[in-house]
Amino acid sequence: MRIAVDLNRCQGYAQCAFLAPEIFAMHGEEALLYTPEADEAQREKLIQAAMACPVQAILVDAVDVPAEAVSGDR
Repeated sequence: MRIAVDLNRCQGYAQCAFLAPEIFAMHGEEALLYTPEADEAQREKLIQAAMACPVQAILVDAVDVPAEAVSGDR
């Protein structure tokens, strides 16, 4: 699963870091650090963290996209 966080939208509420500390962490009071990919075992915590974000800054993409589609090769 791929994770993207809109860091312009993120306000540092840290709900994600509280619910899924193995994926999200706060650096200081406002800077969010996160792992851009998570394995299937972390799905439940990741979904809870995304839903708990007060500003909806977390996007989770569970669809596997073939490398050809990303690179434009067909």
